[in-house]
Amino acid sequence: MKRVTIIVGTSSKKHTYSAVQQFMEYLQSFGDVECRIITLSDFRLDVCRGCKICFEKGEEDCPLKDDRDVLIEEMMSSDGVIFATPNYSFNVSALMKIFLDRLGFIFHRPCFFGKCFTSIVTQGVYGGDKIVNYLDFVGNGMGFNTVKGQCLTAFEPMTEKEKEKRNNILSIQSRKFYQKLINADYPVPTLLKLMGFRMGRTSMRLELDDTSYDYRHYKDNGWFESDYFYPTRLGLFKKAAGSLFDLIQTRTTGNRLRILHKK
Repeated sequence: MKRVTIIVGTSSKKHTYSAVQQFMEYLQSFGDVECRIITLSDFRLDVCRGCKICFEKGEEDCPLKDDRDVLIEEMMSSDGVIFATPNYSFNVSALMKIFLDRLGFIFHRPCFFGKCFTSIVTQGVYGGDKIVNYLDFVGNGMGFNTVKGQCLTAFEPMTEKEKEKRNNILSIQSRKFYQKLINADYPVPTLLKLMGFRMGRTSMRLELDDTSYDYRHYKDNGWFESDYFYPTRLGLFKKAAGSLFDLIQTRTTGNRLRILHKK
């Protein structure tokens, strides 16, 4: 059995929640999948203070004692995760944004490798596609295997034709998600992901030291010497590209440090 957690960024039981329920119904029709819907408004989430303690000392030292870790544990114990949000002021809902801000350290230390992710965005008229792109980026940044999210237009009341169109989109998306869910793997990174890893880790290696939790995490996981976050077989082109990314970031960081030392 596969376990999927759906995190909903609104307390409303209207279009976003309805889309999530329809997605879940399709998903469970394909195979043995256990789904749980989590509504963020049912949990206490404080606003991130930007203190960077999670980067420097570790997330366990965060001064905010809310339900963040409960939600992270739900995600960690799942094979797949879905973020669902309405389009509020051309962005994710406030609840969803607060939640994502509380997960900021995971973009430094991704941990959801081998798990599947997608997103559902509902909108009235315009702007939802950019939110989908943002959430796709978020999923990739956290380490998930990401299935492209979908934006659904939902007027009130919805016509039968509009409902049919929405359901067709969700049916296709849920099938793609299910296929990735049952074929969980650790894919060869794209060139963009490889660049992000190699340049990010080179910057950390040159600018930080053992006093930084980020640095210790990379060191303990062997990421300063590895080709990528997890064992993978890079072709000759990507091996060369990885070395080039290391070199570019070494020079960029070196120039920056020289400028800072002159001040």
